[in-house]
Amino acid sequence: MNDLELIFSMLGEASTTAIVKTRNPKGFIENKIAAKQGGSVAGKARLDLEKKTGKKVVSSENYLPEPKKKKRLNK
Repeated sequence: MNDLELIFSMLGEASTTAIVKTRNPKGFIENKIAAKQGGSVAGKARLDLEKKTGKKVVSSENYLPEPKKKKRLNK
C-alpha cells in the first residue's frame, strides 16, 4: 500500500472505533452499522482528496501478483 492508502485505511478504522465508543453498539447488526459509518468517513475523505488533486488514491501497488499455477501430478 502507498502512504495515502494506509492513511485512509487507518482513518476508517479510527472513525469506526470512535463511533463504537460513543454509541456502544450491541450485537453484530449494530456493530456492522458502526463499521459502515466509519468506512464512510474515510471514503468521503478519499473522494474529496481525489476530486481536489485529480489523482486516484488507490493504486495497483497494493495487489499481490497472481500465483503461478502448479502442474498437478496424477498418480
